[in-house]
Amino acid sequence: MPKEHIDVQNLQVHDIPPRHDSLQSVDDRVTLVVTQAFGPGGHNLVGFSDVTFNGYPAVSLLIRTPDGREGLVHLSPIHGDKRKSGFTDIAPGTRCTLLCPITKRPLDKLGPVDDGSGANYYALYLTPKLIKGHAVAVTDLWDHFHSRIVDDEAVISYWAQTHAV
Repeated sequence: MPKEHIDVQNLQVHDIPPRHDSLQSVDDRVTLVVTQAFGPGGHNLVGFSDVTFNGYPAVSLLIRTPDGREGLVHLSPIHGDKRKSGFTDIAPGTRCTLLCPITKRPLDKLGPVDDGSGANYYALYLTPKLIKGHAVAVTDLWDHFHSRIVDDEAVISYWAQTHAV
């Protein structure tokens, strides 16, 4: 059976618990693909480069490490897919500064991750209106795979894992 792709701009989500421990998929028929993600200056960071994952354009970020190294990282736009390319020679657990590759401005901080890691969430907005309630929340710790897709203040990534389509 082919996977169904969900456009996060048109998804309605209800009754989502505020906390959850696992982001492991429970239904492999659902795939969430981020088709647009805007940095703090309103630039779309999906398709910024020619890097793709399963045919979908990557989400590109400029990453700066505490020792001053920086480079472009291309993230898979497929939620839950841990693949990335580019500047990846970074030790797991390193706190990185996440920047827009176009403006070099830091991504907007959303708040702390609720897992005790000390990581913080930063916003990749789902619309050019740059509304914090409509965002992909990425963390600032390297290899801390705890991102969230939020639309209308609801965690879509959790919904997709708990609802069969």
